[in-house]
Amino acid sequence: MWKPVSGARRRRIRFFHVYFIVMTLILALALTGLLAQNAFAKTYVITDGDQVLTYTSYAADPARVLDQAGVALDPFDSYVAASTEDAHTITIRRSADVTVRYRGKIIKTTAQEETAGELLSRLGLEVTGEDVLSHDLSTRVYDGLELQVDHIVTLEQTYAVSIPREVREEQDASLPDGVRQVRLPGEDGEKLFTARVTYVNGEEQSRQVLTEQITRTAKEEVIGVGTGEEAAAVDPYGMPVIGDGYLILPTGELLTYTRTDTVRATAYTHTDVGCDLVTATGTTVHRGTVAVDPRYIPYGTRMFIVANDGSYVYGLAVAEDCGGDIKGDRMDLYLPTFRECIEFGRRRCTIYFLD
Repeated sequence: MWKPVSGARRRRIRFFHVYFIVMTLILALALTGLLAQNAFAKTYVITDGDQVLTYTSYAADPARVLDQAGVALDPFDSYVAASTEDAHTITIRRSADVTVRYRGKIIKTTAQEETAGELLSRLGLEVTGEDVLSHDLSTRVYDGLELQVDHIVTLEQTYAVSIPREVREEQDASLPDGVRQVRLPGEDGEKLFTARVTYVNGEEQSRQVLTEQITRTAKEEVIGVGTGEEAAAVDPYGMPVIGDGYLILPTGELLTYTRTDTVRATAYTHTDVGCDLVTATGTTVHRGTVAVDPRYIPYGTRMFIVANDGSYVYGLAVAEDCGGDIKGDRMDLYLPTFRECIEFGRRRCTIYFLD
């Protein structure tokens, strides 16, 4: 006989029905999410040199994948990622510390997976047929590689070398003691060489002489060495012997001149007002420096100067300076002290213009 179900029982039955439906929906949603996740997961083949590992990740960014897979990259490392319908790959390109010794210069750089030729090209370093390399251009770069490029050039050169003359001394009693006189000038010889010279990076490495030939024979020099009585001191500012076109100084030196002239001469020193140690031509003043009118006597003219009356010999001089009052046939002779300038005063002097 059918018995009526109480209200409490009906409520419990409804609760279990709802609970069953909700749990079924939750399980269905979880299963659907799991299936969806598995559908979007990717398996990556990661190649790091000789090591190859497989890693499955839901990440799309290769850097994230490498981080998840525990593959660390150094600052100069890089990677190449590729995807096809069948596979996803990440290839690690590890950096390498390389030393390049290029034609004598040292270059330290960081390279990646490239050949020695590619590295040199990337650095803008030219390699020609005259270069010798420590490694072939096809060599793969590796950490610690020392790549050397030497530029080697071999040339044939011809050059002359002096052959020193021999010097022979002869004692001479007719010369004062200690005086040396050249009796036969002599001459250095010359030898011509042809050599094969090899340069490495611009510096000479070897030299092989191929031929040698004497092109000028050395001539012996003969010097007379005085053994006689000691010569009396010679006054370099003494009166010379003056001949037609020549002067013989007290020292025995022979000078030749082309013409003479007479000028009005005074003297100056570097302490005078407006004067210093540097001449108008940039030289340093010294006895023999003469201030002239360069329109009358050109700079650089060599002269021998004596007073017309023979009372004073200034000697050898060069036109190196000028002055505001030096016009025409006026001349200022440099003397080291103010006292000497006062003693010189004003004189008429003869100039012998030397060859």
